[in-house]
Amino acid sequence: MEKIINAIVDGGKATAGPPLGPALGPLGVNAGQVVAKINEATKDFSGMKVPVKVIVDTETKEFRIEVGTPPTSELIKKEAGIEKGAGNREEPAGDITLEKLVKIAKSKSNSLGKDTKSTLKEVCGSCLSLGVNIDGKNPRDIIKEIDDGKHDSLLKG
Repeated sequence: MEKIINAIVDGGKATAGPPLGPALGPLGVNAGQVVAKINEATKDFSGMKVPVKVIVDTETKEFRIEVGTPPTSELIKKEAGIEKGAGNREEPAGDITLEKLVKIAKSKSNSLGKDTKSTLKEVCGSCLSLGVNIDGKNPRDIIKEIDDGKHDSLLKG
């Protein structure tokens, strides 16, 4: 029988403490091994919150790790080089290039968007929420440009 543990961990810095340790302890698996495997799998997401799934076979005590995609806001903050979004809407928290947003949109396998263009608009919406400008412009203006097809060449490939 399999038991699934869902957790959000700091990329590359998971520990045997909560939320993982208390959930793994009763299952009889080596928490240190699980944490080491999670840290190896999430090291590229250092400084970001990353969803992970630990699937444990309760009979053999074997486990496997599935790493999800970090939340869009975490990816935007990392690419824009900021720690948090804008506290007020007057002063932008940062700026990011549209090319970086296309890269983020293409990495979002769990998006509700039906194609890269609609996923890119979702990502731009997250920029709006965070108070991050795109190529020096308000995200609303970029979304309109995307709707008008101005950036279709970026979405190819």
